[in-house]
Amino acid sequence: MGAWDTGHFDNDTAADFSGTLDDTAPEERAALLRETLAEAAAVAADDYLDSDVACTALAAAALVASHCPGGTPVTTAYGPQQPLPPLADLRPLAFAAVERVLAEESELAELWDETELSADWRAAVTALRTTLLPV
Repeated sequence: MGAWDTGHFDNDTAADFSGTLDDTAPEERAALLRETLAEAAAVAADDYLDSDVACTALAAAALVASHCPGGTPVTTAYGPQQPLPPLADLRPLAFAAVERVLAEESELAELWDETELSADWRAAVTALRTTLLPV
C-alpha cells in the first residue's frame, strides 16, 4: 500500500498528490481538489473504490478540513508546500468523499483492516469526518 504511517499524507499516493498540487497553477488548485474529492464521492456504494483514489481523496479532505473550524493544520513534510485558496465551499464534497472511503467496497479500508494499525487509521479518518460534518 506504500504507507509508512496512518496519517492522511503518510503514503506514496498522497505524497505524490501533494507534489502535483504544488505544481498546479495557483488558480487551478481548488479545481484539482474538487475533482479529486468528486472522483471518490461519485463511486457508487456497490462499486469498488480503488485505494489510490481513496488516498488522494483523504489527502484532499484533510486540506479542506484544515480550513474548517476545529480543523488540524497540515504540517507534514509530505503535504503541499504551496499556499491554497479558501476551501470552505468544498466541505460537503470532502465529507462525502470521506464517507465513501469508510464505506463497504473500499480497497483502502480493506487494506488497513488487514493491519495491526487498523484502529488507528480508522480513528484518524473518523476524526477527519467529524471535522467535515456539515454545519
